[in-house]
Amino acid sequence: MTTAPVRPPAGALPALRPMRWWDVADVAALEAELFGPTAWSAETFWSELAAPGRAYWVARDDEGGLLGYAGAAAAGGDADVQTVATAPAARGRGLGDALLTACEDHATALGAGALLLEVEAGNAPALRLYHRHGFVQVARRRDYYGPGSDALVLRRRPPGGPPPADGPGGPGTTGRPRTTGTTGTTATTDDPDGAPTP
Repeated sequence: MTTAPVRPPAGALPALRPMRWWDVADVAALEAELFGPTAWSAETFWSELAAPGRAYWVARDDEGGLLGYAGAAAAGGDADVQTVATAPAARGRGLGDALLTACEDHATALGAGALLLEVEAGNAPALRLYHRHGFVQVARRRDYYGPGSDALVLRRRPPGGPPPADGPGGPGTTGRPRTTGTTGTTATTDDPDGAPTP
């Protein structure tokens, strides 16, 4: 199947479905295209699909072309957005919003007190998406994606969720180290104002 899908018609949003083993090759190919040297391998996606508390989704066009994917993990009272990605040809249609909403719904269904993620500090389209969804910055990881490429740690609490704890990291933090899988969180999204950059 192709990873260069046809742009969906205006207003059309493909249905999301759970990611399955037969999606991994296409997902890994799009991942490599979008994220280059920081891309997850096919083996990482296999591991994620097999791990408890994980949920992954894909969106495909009518011909089977991969338009985007996302995943979330929940453990220990919190959840993490593992990845959100949209193919360049599928951006600007709200697919990033739909994929992120799937992650939020997964976290809520599992009773997570917070949903966290890392995003490259310079990824303005992704940051706009996350801010629209109520994420706020709680930390910065210097050089997380390589020299000069910091990660921002963002958190979203569900409506009616528990109040933030005051930990060593300051108000609203627990001070615990965050891990989000074997290679860290990646994020690139669509935005109605323009095409994002991975």
